[in-house]
Amino acid sequence: MAQAQDAADVLVIFGITGDLARKMTLRALYRLECRKLLDCPIVGVASRERSDDELVAFARRAIGGSGEEIDEDVFNRFASRLSYVSGNVTNDSVYAQLAERVRAHHRPLYYLETPPSLFGPIVKHLGKAQLVTDARVAVEKPFGYDLASARELDARLHQVLQEDQILRVDHFLGKEPVMELEYLRFANLALAEIWDRKSVSAVQITMAEDFGVEDRGRFYDPVGALRDVVQNHLLQVLALVAMEPPASASTDELQDKKAEVFRAMPAADPRRYVRGQYEGYLEVHGVAPGSTTETFVALQLEIDNWRWAGVPIFLRAGKELPHHVTEVRLLLLSTPRLAFLPNPTDVDPNQIVLRIDPDSGLRLQIITRSGDSWRSVHLDTLFRQELGEPWEPYERVLHAALHGDHQLFARQDSIEQTWRIVQPLLDHPPNVQPYPRGSWGPPAAESFCGPYRWRQPWLANDH
Repeated sequence: MAQAQDAADVLVIFGITGDLARKMTLRALYRLECRKLLDCPIVGVASRERSDDELVAFARRAIGGSGEEIDEDVFNRFASRLSYVSGNVTNDSVYAQLAERVRAHHRPLYYLETPPSLFGPIVKHLGKAQLVTDARVAVEKPFGYDLASARELDARLHQVLQEDQILRVDHFLGKEPVMELEYLRFANLALAEIWDRKSVSAVQITMAEDFGVEDRGRFYDPVGALRDVVQNHLLQVLALVAMEPPASASTDELQDKKAEVFRAMPAADPRRYVRGQYEGYLEVHGVAPGSTTETFVALQLEIDNWRWAGVPIFLRAGKELPHHVTEVRLLLLSTPRLAFLPNPTDVDPNQIVLRIDPDSGLRLQIITRSGDSWRSVHLDTLFRQELGEPWEPYERVLHAALHGDHQLFARQDSIEQTWRIVQPLLDHPPNVQPYPRGSWGPPAAESFCGPYRWRQPWLANDH
């Protein structure tokens, strides 16, 4: 964690009335206020004319609408931090107003919750107005649209900012079970000794959503599932699943180990890639007529290094699937046939499951005797029961950003590597296949894993 003197003394949110702020950011900041961990003013910037009082009213509706129970004393403290600047972020006048709000402060944090096309112009204007000295700038995903655009965006930001001023947000890195991966793997010998190709036959990562695009058609349609959640969220999780232990607690050491995983991964093969689109997607407002954007993907990857060579890695992600669940599943190698049973037989392999969402936890699937045969039993640990109520991802991300802690943010070399890995899938996408809502994607995805077959996810009510 960065030292206290590195903490931001003013937070400026570009796009404070947008969808992300309404659903996530304002709630997270309010929760930090509840924890008495928020101690700086917050300046919101957006295009629509609003007064400070109107911004406060918007924040109250957003926080209450998120399901958070509002404590009036806490909210009043939070509201006293809020002020508002309106205008087009591509005009100099906005930055003249902003300068009046931030010049008395020494270390601003600018959080860009805008379309990525505005990242470059906003940073350029901040630099022109001389507002970036000792500042940090956090930018939301997606960081680029492909490998070339990610490099172009990085070059534009570096015309104004140093690398240690840039925070590339991926809120999955703030999820408690994702953060726990490093400790689960390396602090427990029982797991550390079997976490490689000598014991693991395959890895499956699932991110299933039981809802559709809803009112985000205009945003989602140019993006699709591969860009929206695989290139960033799932590959970042995979790096933590597969990396070697860092030699120290430094942020660079962790980032180096993750980057090593990506460098060891060959580019994805379009022949091992399935794209699906749920039935009814074309009727969603904002979706282009005849769109071939995918709402479901299944793909196979490999890691060509000493620990993981020969272990297939299967990823799937999609909308309008049967359940809302995100998990990492390791299938272990099978044991020899159980010749000592009255009826000698083969048994299912052991499995290790880390459930990320919802109700995060760890499951071990083991085999026990049942009469003259065998059965699988589950040893489950639910983190909420054992460790208490976790912080929400955006609480952690915002707290880390305010304190200059880069550990929960993606590094540029890793972002470029993840774009390299998926680039063939962008360049040569197979045809999109329809699938019914409530299914596990198109039929081609069901048999995608071959003999490993997709396993039924560990659901929140399955204990």
